[in-house]
Amino acid sequence: MADNRDSDLGRAKAVSGMNFIDAIQACFVNYAKFKGCASRAEFWWWFVFTLVVTATLRALSYNLAAVFSFATFLPSIAVTARRLHDIDRSGWWQLLYFFPVIGWMVLIFFCAEPTQPNRYAQEI
Repeated sequence: MADNRDSDLGRAKAVSGMNFIDAIQACFVNYAKFKGCASRAEFWWWFVFTLVVTATLRALSYNLAAVFSFATFLPSIAVTARRLHDIDRSGWWQLLYFFPVIGWMVLIFFCAEPTQPNRYAQEI
């Protein structure tokens, strides 16, 4: 029941836009959910959150930063897969991470694209 409510909340927020707290909460609640879609706001707020927290922890302790990075690894992959679904691309496009610079630039471009009609929207 709560899972259904959370997914409804996520869909409503995706349509209307998400604030920082809602996006972080959605990513942790859906940490291993690879189906469905993630809005641009959800993806980019998550990206900013992980970047800032990792940089802050790295300034304090490399080990703390490593633990945080490990803890957010799966949610990061999941939100990126859902973001790619939102632009009608498979989550497997994330394999471009293994192609330095060019692959990263392509993924940044993909994740910055606006929402498009897609075949993944009904997968909830």
